[in-house]
Amino acid sequence: MADQSLVLWILSAILTFTGLAGLLLPLVPGAPLLFLGLLLGAWAEGFRYVGLWTLLALAGMAALTYVVEFAASILGVKKYGGSRRAMVGAAVGGIIGIFLGFPGILLGPFVGAVIGELSLQRSLDEASRAGFGTVVGMAIGVAGKLAIGITMIGIFLLIRLL
Repeated sequence: MADQSLVLWILSAILTFTGLAGLLLPLVPGAPLLFLGLLLGAWAEGFRYVGLWTLLALAGMAALTYVVEFAASILGVKKYGGSRRAMVGAAVGGIIGIFLGFPGILLGPFVGAVIGELSLQRSLDEASRAGFGTVVGMAIGVAGKLAIGITMIGIFLLIRLL
């Protein structure tokens, strides 16, 4: 039984740290890995400290990271004067960028927002501002996701220690 608990704790630590890193790195599903790591930590102790309600709250927080990321990108485009088409372009550029590796992930939303604005006959300056807004939104989204992830770990540790 102690061996199983040790294995679960080791897996928990690996998944938790990988998930936390994944909140910063594209292509790594950070929130699900982080939640899975915390779930294994709770399982390692037989759910004695961290139970169903805490796990449901942590799962909700993990889902919230996706909402924060999406909303921050849209608000970034909007804040810098981008149109609806720029927002759609940023989303499409982000999806296409996934297939182009790390540079594509970073540049795809920017290029998509710029193309979206240019398709409306906006000036290059206006289109570039919308692209920049996408980058700002992405940065704010990453910061928000990281804050939620750290809070998830804090809640887990706090409940476990109380």
